[in-house]
Order: sequence, then C-alpha cells, then structure tokens
Amino acid sequence: HLYHEAKHDFAGRGIKVDKVELDLGVMMGAKEKAVTQLTGGIEMLFKKNKVTYVKGHGTLTGPNSVKVGLLDGGEQEIATKNIMLATGSEVMSLPGIELDEKQIVSSTGALSLEKLPEKLTVIGGGVIGLELGSVWARLGSKVTVVEFMDSIGGVGIDDEVAKNFLAILKKQGMEFELSTKVTGVKKVGDKLEVATEAAKGGDAKTSEADVVLVCVGRRQFMDNLGLESVGVEMDGKLVKVDDHFRTNIPSIFAIGDIVKGPMLAHKAEDEGALVSEYLATGKPPHIDYNTVPSVIYTNPEVAWVGKNEKQLKDEGVEYKKGKFVFGANSRAKANMEDAGFVKVLADKKTDKLLGVHIVQGVAGELIGEACIAIEYGASSEDIARVCHAHPTLSEALKGASQMTAFGKAINSP
Repeated sequence: HLYHEAKHDFAGRGIKVDKVELDLGVMMGAKEKAVTQLTGGIEMLFKKNKVTYVKGHGTLTGPNSVKVGLLDGGEQEIATKNIMLATGSEVMSLPGIELDEKQIVSSTGALSLEKLPEKLTVIGGGVIGLELGSVWARLGSKVTVVEFMDSIGGVGIDDEVAKNFLAILKKQGMEFELSTKVTGVKKVGDKLEVATEAAKGGDAKTSEADVVLVCVGRRQFMDNLGLESVGVEMDGKLVKVDDHFRTNIPSIFAIGDIVKGPMLAHKAEDEGALVSEYLATGKPPHIDYNTVPSVIYTNPEVAWVGKNEKQLKDEGVEYKKGKFVFGANSRAKANMEDAGFVKVLADKKTDKLLGVHIVQGVAGELIGEACIAIEYGASSEDIARVCHAHPTLSEALKGASQMTAFGKAINSP
C-alpha cells in the first residue's frame, strides 16, 4: 500500500520523491519477521497460561485419547477428559491444475514469491483472490482475475457493494473476466498458458501468465483425524455439533472451519473461547453468526455484518436503507481517500438494524461499531443520535444511519 502511494499518490499530496523502487526481498523479510513474532507470541501465551504445546498430527484413538505423530519423530499418546477438534481448512485447486507453489500457487505460495510477476492470473474472484491479487497489482504486476460467477467478493457481499468495489479495483488497473471458467493451465517454456471459456460454454481462448494464483476455496481438513473409527457423526462435509459445539460423542467438541458457520478465523477464535469457558464453568456457549463480520483486506477494504439486500428480499423482510458516501466525509476528503460508502439496512417498521456494509480504506476497523449495534438490537436511529467525534471516518456510519432513520443526513445534500 505504501509503495503504491509513493509511486502514484505522493505527488498529488505535495510530496516529491525520486526513484521509488521495490525491494521484494526486504519486504518479504519484514513479512517473515511479523509472522515469527506473532506465532512466537502464541507460544508465549501457551506458557503463560500453562498450556502444554505438543507439535504434531493428532489422531483420535478413543473418546478420551489422542495419538500424536510428533514433528520431531516418534509418537505420543495423550489421555484427556475432553477433546476439542479445531483442525481448520486447507486450500483447494481445480481438477487437472497441480500446485507447485512456484508458478502455479495457492495463497501460501503467493505470499512467498521470489520476484514480481509481470503477469499474474488469479483464478477466483472471492475474498482471498482479490486480497492477494490487489497486493501484487499495487506492487506493479498486471493482474487478471478470472471468476466463474458474474460478480466479485464471494458469499455474503452486497450486490451494490460488489459493483462499486469492482469499479474501484478496475480503476486501480486490475482486469476482470467474469462469468468465465478456467479449463486448464499448462507450462510453455518459462511461461504459463491459461485456457478459459465462458461459464456457460463456448468462447474458448488462451492467455499468457508468469504466475497463476488459484483461489477457488478451501476444504475442511480432517485427514487421518480418526473420526470414523471413534464414531463421530458428520453433517455432510462438516462435523455435526449441537448448540454447545458437542459432537455425538459427549467428550468430543468441534469448532471453526469444520463445523457450521462462516470459515473465518475470528469466528473460530470466539467458538474456542466459548467452549473452553463452558468446560471450565458450565456456562452455555452462545454465538450469533449473523453478527460475525466479514472483511476483504484490499485497499480500500470492504466490510459487512448482518444481512445484505438480496438476503432480506429472499426472506421477505421489508426494509429501508440509507447510504452515505465518503466523498461527503471531512476526514476522508482531507485525506484524499474518499472512495466508497456506508450503507445501513433496517427493518421498515421497527427500525431494528439488519445490516451494515462499508467500502473504505479502514472498513474493517469501522465495522466493529455496527457489530455491537446489531448484537444488542439497536435501531438505525440509535446510531444516528450517538455523538461521533469530528472529523472522523466513523461519522459516515452516523450519516448513513441518519439517512436510514430520517431520510436525510446533516452532512449530505
């Protein structure tokens, strides 16, 4: 982000710089340092809270036992009163497209490229594809996103938000081929040949790329977990759990990507804490997936919580909406970061807040206020009447709430 700003935006801000260059090795080193510090911090928290950390692959051997194939070799048997399954998910590819994490990469390989690809093709216009495609586009790659659906952003994104977001990314130089499927990727010399055709068939063509990033979803990781041998009941591809996250085996619980709900790290973290609290105190866990926020970490960011317009229409819910553009927000305008908007959806009769959608550079930070409001049953008028500091970006949420509640915002025509 800072490199892109220095290359393209500083001059307009009155900052003159010469010969701005990318040192990818140093950038990757900073990334690795951050990862090491964060993972090391988790190990420190384990020690601080007297959690024994066993490194290896765990397999259920009974309702109260786990066998661990240790990373350093050998095995260890663990006997326990309760077991929490939190194995997460792993990347998927398309049939016939084999990942080598050098030229044909997943999100893992895309975070460790050794040089800037001149041409990058991203297969999949969902959250991860857009995030990583946006990163390499801002670093200077020519990025083309191929998406099977006719819109971007993945599950849950509001249609109006998706259209606005697409326009912003196109303006940044990213190219999109929507309603298009990839039929193959093959190596030709030191390049890649990407074969595509219309999602409905026909219009086949090929294009060249230096790197292909495959972002077509993730699958639940349950390899050699021992679920069948112990008799854990499944719900399709997910582990079946009750409202306490307990499986049909009373001593075995499951959370995160392998159970129902959005595949998000913060959702899994909350579930883990709730189950731990339940086991320690008996307090029943409660989480409302409708108040779990989603964020696309591009620039600008996209964030939402609650329902989008299509979901409300499909459910037959009568709603009203208000929208406030950041072009009318003092701080956004002064910072020259005024792309995007806030949209607030509320029940037409009761004014109860139903959904909030934000496109802005720090949308992921702004969405927290909306999460609290929806969790505690607030109305759009409640947010509209709360004093927000001026000048702040959060005033846009207040403005959108005023539009929803009263049909007019103080700082908008």
